[in-house]
Amino acid sequence: MWGEKMTGNNFDVNYEMVSGDIIKRAEKIALILMDVDGVLTDGTLFYLPGPNGDAIEFKGFNSHDGLGLHFCHAAGIKTGVISGRDSFATTERARMLKMTYVYQGHLKKIPSYEEILQDCQLPNEAVAFIGDDFTDVPLFNRVGLACAVANARPEVKQQAHYVTAQTGGNGAVREVVEIVLKARGFWPPILKQYELIESAKIS
Repeated sequence: MWGEKMTGNNFDVNYEMVSGDIIKRAEKIALILMDVDGVLTDGTLFYLPGPNGDAIEFKGFNSHDGLGLHFCHAAGIKTGVISGRDSFATTERARMLKMTYVYQGHLKKIPSYEEILQDCQLPNEAVAFIGDDFTDVPLFNRVGLACAVANARPEVKQQAHYVTAQTGGNGAVREVVEIVLKARGFWPPILKQYELIESAKIS
């Protein structure tokens, strides 16, 4: 299954080139956490006037990322967000994707992360985090699989175990999700469910 290539958004992800170290890290992952702006979205924020004249914030989310996170839920892999911004759009998106953990409005993310670990009773090695900016690096230094999106700050990429080919809001989360699902052996059943069983034979 590692020989296949995912194409989209002008990037190719050749899973055959994923290193053995990343695969070993991904095999242990039971929880995938992520930032929101620049990761689940492309980082663009839209403000439009609401009925009472106050500004309402809008974000755009990627449907491929969403389906991947649904795959995680079906496979028993928990998901969640830790974001520095508080947004109703994020709350609603997390609800739709059945995320277990939703922490917003915290630029210092370690307290939220530690609270999550205490709740889920998982070691650092069982957690992946996907980020793009300086506020995510402290979590990179703790989790078992630290992933920076392609549009992350250069300093952040240097601290990551893995840098995605896809950019935030354009399939980066799906890319990490597929690596974890494949490493843990969940990918062939997913393909079979969608009548793609022949693809599961790729090795």
